[in-house]
Amino acid sequence: MVRAITPMLRDFLQKESAGGIVLILAAALALAVANSPLSSGYFDFLDIPVVAAFGSFVIDKPLLLWINDGLMAVFFFLVGLEVKREVFEGQLSSWNKASLPLIAAIGGMAIPALVFLGLNLDSPDNIRGWAIPAATDIAFALGILSLLGPRVPVALKALLLAIAVIDDIGAIAIIALFYSGELDTGMLGAAAIVFVFMLALGRAKVQSTIPYVLLAILMWAFVLKSGVHATLAGVAAALTIPLDAKSDHGPLERMEHALHPWVAFLVIPIFGFANAGVTLVGLQPSALLEPLPLGIALGLLIGKQLGIFGFAWLAVKARLAELPDEVNWRQIHALSLLAAIGFTMSLFIGNLAFSTAEQVDAVKLGVLSGSTIAAIAGYILLKISLPAGEAENEIDKTW
Repeated sequence: MVRAITPMLRDFLQKESAGGIVLILAAALALAVANSPLSSGYFDFLDIPVVAAFGSFVIDKPLLLWINDGLMAVFFFLVGLEVKREVFEGQLSSWNKASLPLIAAIGGMAIPALVFLGLNLDSPDNIRGWAIPAATDIAFALGILSLLGPRVPVALKALLLAIAVIDDIGAIAIIALFYSGELDTGMLGAAAIVFVFMLALGRAKVQSTIPYVLLAILMWAFVLKSGVHATLAGVAAALTIPLDAKSDHGPLERMEHALHPWVAFLVIPIFGFANAGVTLVGLQPSALLEPLPLGIALGLLIGKQLGIFGFAWLAVKARLAELPDEVNWRQIHALSLLAAIGFTMSLFIGNLAFSTAEQVDAVKLGVLSGSTIAAIAGYILLKISLPAGEAENEIDKTW
């Protein structure tokens, strides 16, 4: 398995791990600022109106929404590139490779949602948040893994990456189906025309990245005005970029390589800093026991463990999948906890699900508490589960 890991995947894992550390620092800084004398300046800054206009075509949003709708479209564009590569030539390119992460990811999305719904059945105003604990933050999770250095099997990192990619596909589908507003068919039609042009460029295997970038920006603007969430334009645009399976120098490979450090070290940390700030002054511990934050926290902590570990175990026992070499069940359990770090995607979906300040703050409390406990528990469990030798590895696989 380790030999099958491509140099591009190694590069991806290294950047994601380092980016995860930067994201952790950005989130900690946001919490510190939001609970300091700078708090009012922090929130006022995020509310600054930013206007872009081209004739009668006007986009007028506060800075926070430019970050969430604009910068995050770049993140989703990169996600789309990674999904396409993984499906055609990576960890999801065959059933043997994809079966375990696919089944585990399905469990890791379904069970957290059910846990959340079970705790919020008597709170109908919260039901729209059912998808919040279904998300996994790959950068944060790999950042925690990186703290253990080379002791962590690369196969385990690759499995976490594959689960997170499938999780992202699920999140994209959920956003498209459940978190889009009223549709403007004219703008949606204009976006579809741009998409067709991009498909034609891709089919013609145009090598220059400039026309793809210009058309992607145009499609983003139309999608933003259409009522469909604008970040989905990033995914749609990415799927049109041609993949060169025989070379690492095709448009998709070049764009992925160029974008990755910008997303890992700038886009995601900015999003984390802008969205993780929540005022804790005067907060009572009982606030964490309210249905909304509790449903999110337990959905992540309990739901991810039951979903990922449970579905993976059933898949292997039913011979639908195989456990990767050099990976044991205790490490899979630790992985299920690290996958419970929802942070970026959970906060993103939370912002789509709710509009009131009280609910958004409750989402932040649930995501931050659940993700923090998951990160600490996952780190400790993985640290003690790393085998001292091959003999222990073989014993663990007999679970």
